[in-house]
Amino acid sequence: MITLFVASLSCIIWGYLLAARGGFWLVKQGDDALQATAAQDVQWPGVVAVIPARDEATVIGETIASLLRQEYRGTLTLIVVDDHSSDDTEVVVRRAVATGGASDRVTVLAAPNLPDGWTGKLWAVHHGASHVQALPDPPDYLLFTDADIQYADDTLTELVRRAERDGLVLVSLMPRLRCQTFAERALIPAFIFFFRMLYPFAWVNRPGWATAAAAGGCMLVQRRALQTAGGIAMIRGQIIDDCALARLLKGHGPIWLGMTQRVCSVRANASLTEIRRMVVRSAYAQLAFSPWWLAAATLGMIITFLAPPALALLGTGSSRLLGSLAWAIMALAFQPTLRFYAVSLLWGLALPAIAAMYVVFTLDSAYQHWRGRGGEWKGRIYRRASSYEASSRPRR
Repeated sequence: MITLFVASLSCIIWGYLLAARGGFWLVKQGDDALQATAAQDVQWPGVVAVIPARDEATVIGETIASLLRQEYRGTLTLIVVDDHSSDDTEVVVRRAVATGGASDRVTVLAAPNLPDGWTGKLWAVHHGASHVQALPDPPDYLLFTDADIQYADDTLTELVRRAERDGLVLVSLMPRLRCQTFAERALIPAFIFFFRMLYPFAWVNRPGWATAAAAGGCMLVQRRALQTAGGIAMIRGQIIDDCALARLLKGHGPIWLGMTQRVCSVRANASLTEIRRMVVRSAYAQLAFSPWWLAAATLGMIITFLAPPALALLGTGSSRLLGSLAWAIMALAFQPTLRFYAVSLLWGLALPAIAAMYVVFTLDSAYQHWRGRGGEWKGRIYRRASSYEASSRPRR
């Protein structure tokens, strides 16, 4: 009787996810189609890209080069905020600037010492945004981008075109994450699938709806809206800073989030350990550091993803039939994301095993938080919602 109840519940959940969760699984919210507005009809405003960088020497050169190649009719300048890097980040930036012949378009700032109550990345972003705000003629838009992002040459044009046409205060594109190694092919598409399940892009893009999210690798922000909302200081202690910024700005105007092939992350998460570290950093923060939400999320993942194959393989009668049906539905729902990442569609059958790994990562995230090492990233450890501390050296 219990197995039949669980099997039925799994099918009901998947029915809801497919029919009433904003069509998240279809990967329809994208930027593939160019905007209808003609280039001559747009007043191309000034944009400043703010790039926080901490130990990014291996990737930031490509980011700088791709931004300097933008075929944008307005003005684009770059601000790189070096957040106490211990590698050659600044050297690589200056080399990329010299190669691009754009020394007048790129400013390199050193982040001040990290104060209590701020995450390192947001403190660097705040420093860059404050510098922009103090300019004699500040731009209309800020492009917040990570140091590992490569842009197609027309990306900024399409971001601004969409923002201007629809009056958006935030336009964000989900960068296509690197998906080359076995671990990346196994886990990265599911990472995007789960993110879209949590934040259906159709709901994010609907004015008046509470759902808000963004992808931190690429966010075009209307400067005046950010200033009116209180600036980066309003989200200074957030680990999941991109979604926090989206929530902040959605109260001041419409936002838009979409998938893209134009924007790619070149950061390698080549091994299971590296992907685990990426997920563990923020998974428990997503659950508001609540043991109750952790228990509910774990139970939900078990019923939704793990129970169907267990019942299909070990159950009997109606339980086996319903378990098989739920397993088939989830495999089919995963197909559009797998196609987007150009990996084998057979990974759809492995989604329960992949989900089990993400459950383990989430439990590990909670464990690391409880032992005082939550949110660890590049030498800093998150302890509570308002502070970052250095793990093994004095904070700088």
